[in-house]
Amino acid sequence: MAAPGAIEVTSIDDPTPGPGDVIVEVAAVGLCGTDLHILAGEHGVLPVVPGHEVTGIVVAAGADAGDVRVGDRVAVDPSLPCRACRFCRRGRENLCLTLGALGVTTAGGAAQYMQAHAGRCIVLPDDVDLRGATLIEPLSCVLRGYDVLRTALGASVLIYGAGTMGLLLLEVAKHTGPRSVHVVDPNAERATRATELGCTAAGPAAAALDVDEPWDVIIDATGNAGAIQDGLERVARGGTFLQFGVASPETRVSISPYEIYNQEITITGSMAVLHSFERAADLFAAGIVDWRSFVTSQRPLAEYADALASFARGEGVKTQVLPAD
Repeated sequence: MAAPGAIEVTSIDDPTPGPGDVIVEVAAVGLCGTDLHILAGEHGVLPVVPGHEVTGIVVAAGADAGDVRVGDRVAVDPSLPCRACRFCRRGRENLCLTLGALGVTTAGGAAQYMQAHAGRCIVLPDDVDLRGATLIEPLSCVLRGYDVLRTALGASVLIYGAGTMGLLLLEVAKHTGPRSVHVVDPNAERATRATELGCTAAGPAAAALDVDEPWDVIIDATGNAGAIQDGLERVARGGTFLQFGVASPETRVSISPYEIYNQEITITGSMAVLHSFERAADLFAAGIVDWRSFVTSQRPLAEYADALASFARGEGVKTQVLPAD
């Protein structure tokens, strides 16, 4: 990404590993809504090589790379906290005052090779599909969301959005002992996919669902103001609303402070990854999600711009770029 709205596919020098670094030959990189925000100039640093959902094979290692070795198959945690600010010192690296990320503030995985700190690489078992494993990064964000929620057994759950994140939220929700899990998405294909993955019911709007009472847990995975506003008005007494989707900085919605007080409603947020990447890798290896149900398009690196445009139009679920193809 060269500038706001501008994508270039070009040649760059191959990276070399510094102390504690490895070089990863990229197997696949997943496209994400964050990439759209970066391209729009709303987030990150331009120009940048994008790509923060990355897997590949280690082909070079610098000194002090620890247990990560050449030939290892890895998923790369893109987070780059400073580890020195007051939030990092408190163990809240996702709130780091200067938080960066591979593919966001520095070169990422939309390239044949990428540099990564060995400590951010999780070695994967041989039987894990490297391309499918790009879902580990978004899954780690979902786990952070459920860490924030601390969902009680028997809760009713409503998820806005049936893209990659919404469907991963659904997959994890099914393991939290819910009473029901409903999904809202105006895209009929995505709503159908949510139904196929085992939600209680899915529809184009919450009002279209055959539900007579508010939900204990509502999660917005869209960042859309209309969805957020609708969800805030459907939280049960004592319930929780989680803002998970990335809204633009200018997005505004209305709340009723009296209802928040009177009904003890919790409104909270979940930001990126925190102590959840390795757990996500373990759960992915254990089969918590079938990546084939998510990855609907795979394109060569030369078609990155077209792939991102297709993703922006809401086509399919997860789009991947394969630098080796």
